[in-house]
Amino acid sequence: MIAFPARHGPIAGRDLPDPRLSASLQPGTIIGTSIGREGLLAQLLILTPAVDSEVLPALGLLSHRTRQLPAEPAQLISAPPSDLIMIDARHDLQSAKSLCKILQTTGITVPLVLILTEGGLTAVSADWGAGDVILETAGPAEVDARIRLVIGRMAQEQSASKIQASGVVIDEASYSARVHGRPLDLTFKEFELLRFFATHPSRVFTREQLLSEVWGYDYFGGTRTVDVHVRRLRAKLGDLESLIGTVRNVGYRFNVYEEDAQDRVPTAARS
Repeated sequence: MIAFPARHGPIAGRDLPDPRLSASLQPGTIIGTSIGREGLLAQLLILTPAVDSEVLPALGLLSHRTRQLPAEPAQLISAPPSDLIMIDARHDLQSAKSLCKILQTTGITVPLVLILTEGGLTAVSADWGAGDVILETAGPAEVDARIRLVIGRMAQEQSASKIQASGVVIDEASYSARVHGRPLDLTFKEFELLRFFATHPSRVFTREQLLSEVWGYDYFGGTRTVDVHVRRLRAKLGDLESLIGTVRNVGYRFNVYEEDAQDRVPTAARS
């Protein structure tokens, strides 16, 4: 998550925003303050057709950084990074639902929260894809609690879908992998092989076992396929190629190293 650029003036300062400013807010204006407060300080994005007014007044009393943009699909292309996206569904439920659907097709990894009137609660269902709802009349304490909880739940879900071992982070949800923050360009089978190794650290597997577990029982290719994929995977791991060790006359294993004790894996670690 990348922090928004610093802003100058009273809206981004330490003083509470003057309520009279809300009538002159422009698209993209950051509202809220940086009052010292324990707990989460989140970057929020509000998509709303009413960009010239405060959609959720309680946010003006909280320290979260908030940016408002028009609720239009074209705006999503240049939307800033955020921890949470709020969708203004107070006046047009159908448009808000459509926007939720569009956002889900983009593969976003941040939670969606709907801002509603009390009457709109009956129209919302799970297929909207929203993580929570907030009434426009909600007070600061409730809004803050809901923001913390929905971001916390998403963080736990994402953490549960990730495998971390010896500098390698494998995200099963997005089918991606990184080495010390560097993304790996893996084929589907390379990813599956790396994931299998990482979920069975230090355990030795024969080529036949790997062929069965990763390629499946119905694969008719020879064990040479395993050697080829291991070689390619090692090349892509770079300095961490020795994570995949060779056990002579047996097969392969995933070596585990103390990540906190060293910055890189010893190149002589491969058997």
